Amino acid sequence: MTLHQPSHHESAHGHVSGAARYVDDLPRPPGLLVGLPVGSPIACGRLLAVGRAAALALPGVHAVLLASDIPGHNRIGPIVHDEPLLADGPLHAVGQLVALVVGESLAVCRAAAQKLEISVEEAPPILSIADAIAASSYLGTPHRMRRGDVEAALASAALRLDGELRSGGQDHFYLETQAALAIPGEDGSLEIQSSTQHPSEIQSAAAEILACDRSRIVVQVPRMGGGFGGKESQATHFAVLAALAARALARPVKVWLNRDQDMQMTGKRHPFWSRYRAGFTADGRITALEVFIFADGGWSIDLTPAILDRALFHLDNSYYIPNLAFEGRAVRTNTASNTAFRGFGGPQGMLVIEDAMSRAAERLGIDPAELRRRNYYGPDAEGAAAVILPEGPLEPAVLPLLRQRRLTPYYQDIDDCRLPRIHAELLRDADYAARRAEIDAFNARSPLVKRGLGFMPIKFGISFTNSVLNQAGALVLVYTDGSVQLNHGGTEMGQGLHSKMLAICAHELGVREPQIRVMPTATDKVPNTSATAASSGSDLNGAAVQLACAEIRERLRPLAAELIGASDPARVCFAEGRVFEPGGRETSFAELTRAAWARRIALSATGYYATPGIVYDREAGRGKPFHYFAYGAALTEVEVSGLTGEHRVLRVDILHDVGHSLLPSIDRGQIEGGYIQGLGWLTSEELVWDRRGQLLTHGPSTYKIPAVGDAPEDFRVALLTSAAQDSVVHGSKAVGEPPLMLAISVIAALRHAIAGFGASGLTSGLASGLASGLEPHLAIPCTPEAILRGIEDMRTRARAQIISAAE
Repeated sequence: MTLHQPSHHESAHGHVSGAARYVDDLPRPPGLLVGLPVGSPIACGRLLAVGRAAALALPGVHAVLLASDIPGHNRIGPIVHDEPLLADGPLHAVGQLVALVVGESLAVCRAAAQKLEISVEEAPPILSIADAIAASSYLGTPHRMRRGDVEAALASAALRLDGELRSGGQDHFYLETQAALAIPGEDGSLEIQSSTQHPSEIQSAAAEILACDRSRIVVQVPRMGGGFGGKESQATHFAVLAALAARALARPVKVWLNRDQDMQMTGKRHPFWSRYRAGFTADGRITALEVFIFADGGWSIDLTPAILDRALFHLDNSYYIPNLAFEGRAVRTNTASNTAFRGFGGPQGMLVIEDAMSRAAERLGIDPAELRRRNYYGPDAEGAAAVILPEGPLEPAVLPLLRQRRLTPYYQDIDDCRLPRIHAELLRDADYAARRAEIDAFNARSPLVKRGLGFMPIKFGISFTNSVLNQAGALVLVYTDGSVQLNHGGTEMGQGLHSKMLAICAHELGVREPQIRVMPTATDKVPNTSATAASSGSDLNGAAVQLACAEIRERLRPLAAELIGASDPARVCFAEGRVFEPGGRETSFAELTRAAWARRIALSATGYYATPGIVYDREAGRGKPFHYFAYGAALTEVEVSGLTGEHRVLRVDILHDVGHSLLPSIDRGQIEGGYIQGLGWLTSEELVWDRRGQLLTHGPSTYKIPAVGDAPEDFRVALLTSAAQDSVVHGSKAVGEPPLMLAISVIAALRHAIAGFGASGLTSGLASGLASGLEPHLAIPCTPEAILRGIEDMRTRARAQIISAAE
């Protein structure tokens, strides 16, 4: 495994052979019991009583735990402790945790759950953003950003757009559902094996629920079968339930949800509803944007404030906006508390401005990719004369940056925008202009099937926007045979984090990959960790691993020079398990470590890294919430049936900026997977609730995630070359979240295709539907039903235009 070279995934063989161990694959400890969570049967109301006598009377049932059985305080939550672990009065969502049945087997627990007498008082639920706004049902406070004079800029705009946009939720649908195993130890200690992205949060929550010190609890993560944000905060509930039962019964307890339970009890990607006003010049430059966004947080706070913040941070996406007014607010509804999901609000924010960009291109008759190019950050191709400055007084310090189109809405300086280069290279290599012309020609002669080509750039901020979370640790142990144990605070969920940490460790110590063992992430090895989230796992943990390894290497360097007779320790090289001076003698790394032990030189070290310079003032709406930005662009080609609304993705071209990739093969996999997951959110994954708040789409028979047949027939992914990033480990960039938003290009492609159904119905004198103001209307997700409605709407308005022209 060589840094910056294509490589295998460190667990690939285990994944395909079945040798990889997840929580449920761990050996059964003696006396293991099973815990079955029981959820609220109603979406809104009060829990009056839970009768458990009949359930406890069943053979094999050991306990039915309620809120009254919690020894500590009955509140958890990643930001605000506003969630009872087990309901203690108010009920806020179907599936909210009410009880835990513990027994000898899952079958026994299910039978006991049926015997529980849950008495409730039901009230009308709030199930939509609109109803929450009407009821003033809010979570947290508004977040605002302002610059310039929006009203004046809109009044003078050559084109003004008023828009409204809804985006739905998305289930994480990780292959491994929520799972945890708690094993009691001596002196009140507890070991928890959990499928979680945030072991330290589980440690702290379990300590508070059990009223004990955190040092008594060790949380370990063997690996996860997927996370995508769904195990950042919400794995905590089920791990703590297992811990509660293990402490109460002094026996190991496992809690493992089936798919139906997981989908009903856990939160999703936040649905959003947004309203906007946008102003453009006649040549397509945006001059003003006003946006109000509302995020559906579900019934509790969870991570909603941070997700709402990131949505606002990405309302600009890739574009400089001189005059702006952004406001975001979260609402409380009676559904499962929504939570982190890959992109963390960024996708929902980007959708808004991309809707405005697409509509402006259609109204102005400008190629959509070209209109987007004209609005990128940085001086445009036409020079400084084309820069439009905000209205009103300007601060002297920011004026030069505004003239250079470098300031985000929150006043972070964009001094390295790579989008113009990505734009030019991708459109050239993908033959954009010729393909767009070919598609328009195809659509003109094909009445029932249309094709579309959509372009989408992204700029995605990398860091936790809460500065305290931008820290990580590592512990590296070297043994006298030259083998290495590597511990770091990140968790492996299939994304290849361990593979990258292996490569960094091997590079820094100069050893081969087989000499290194990556240990399961555990709170007794690396304490007080942040979640593996925000696309920062490699940045934070990689830097910590690099520092720990470098300390050991430099500690060994003088001894190495002595052993090989090097005149200058600085000339000693460490590579491929060898320690040598170029052109001189050498020894093995194992010989060096044996000699170091004999000389009583320490062979272990910790590494600690904190991202510098992250600060944001939420009240002022200004600061530097991101260490840097990842850039990319995608071109998606689709084919749409006018009879059924079904579509196929024919080809995707992606050029993505991952800096100097740590492992290019791993990064390519993340780009492909992120795109497909975004494609699912935008085109097929639709969540449906009934009027009482019961989720109807809670399994693969009713909830459609992308399958092999939904993947592009032609999928081309390239990494931007010569793109090393300063101040990040080995010049790399984050890759986990940004590619998901590249899938928004499918919306632009579908708009192009649907517009063809209107254009084909117009007279030659009208030229095209777009030039005549016929914008496609398309709901998200773009299911076949939504696309067919958009096609029929386009045809209807085209016919009306023909009639009007004839009159």
